[in-house]
Amino acid sequence: MNLIVTILVDGVTYASWLFIVALGLTLVFGVLKILNIAHGSFYAVGAYVAATFVSLFATWKLAPWMSIVALLLAAVAVAALLAPLVERGLLREFYGRDEVLLVLVTYALFLILEDVTKLVWGANPYFVSAPYTLFGTVPVGEQSYVGYDFALIAVAVCCGAGVWWGLNRTRVGKVVLVVIHSAEIASSMGVNISRVYTLAFTFGILLAALGGALTAPMISVQPGVSVGVVIVSFAVVIIGGLGSIPGAAIGAVIVGLARALAVHTWPPAELFSIYVAMAVVLMFRPEGLFQQVQVRKI
Repeated sequence: MNLIVTILVDGVTYASWLFIVALGLTLVFGVLKILNIAHGSFYAVGAYVAATFVSLFATWKLAPWMSIVALLLAAVAVAALLAPLVERGLLREFYGRDEVLLVLVTYALFLILEDVTKLVWGANPYFVSAPYTLFGTVPVGEQSYVGYDFALIAVAVCCGAGVWWGLNRTRVGKVVLVVIHSAEIASSMGVNISRVYTLAFTFGILLAALGGALTAPMISVQPGVSVGVVIVSFAVVIIGGLGSIPGAAIGAVIVGLARALAVHTWPPAELFSIYVAMAVVLMFRPEGLFQQVQVRKI
């Protein structure tokens, strides 16, 4: 019984931060129709900046709870500085061209950001455990779990609910939905497509950076952390269906539970279990769980 509870808690905890990252990835694809290979790099930059901010706040001898503020500020700073620069200065030049070209552009951006993080922060790992200890421990049955993990689950739920509410219950969100369905029709109605693209890309990068910032206290922030994240994030959105918010949530839970089951029963199959889960889903739903089959135009 304890093993089942442990697998469930670990799986949902892993799924929580992964959902935040995958939510940004699926949002960018839904609006801009871009498979952003560099999404994992923004996650890594968010983690590095969060580690830097937490260290600075500790140097300034601020209250311990301010380390949480440092994590949030790091995510906002990354999105505010990098997202408009990348979208307006790079991606905008390739809109309307072949999708493969955009994939190659984002892959090149991924390689560039990997080297930039090494130049700025070096090759040594960063450890920032201060925020991880703020929430104490939570007893579940005969075991105790770190309270930060449950707080992370709550943040993931708030992010998912917030994005859904923003898209379906606000004027700006409805404009974004119009662009998602048909950018041409939205443009003919007077919608500033370029502004919508910038907004959507910025918010997607904010979610990626937020995922990195919130997991920085849980991991060793070091070069290469972005590679695993982008692979698993793509597995999530493929399982759930590209562009689907409910799909990203269900896909993250499936991946999280599959990984947790493998870690606690057969550790060498940790990464393999994710691919197995993805393969099983695609056998029955090649387009993903929540993606409608598109009618091909000839």
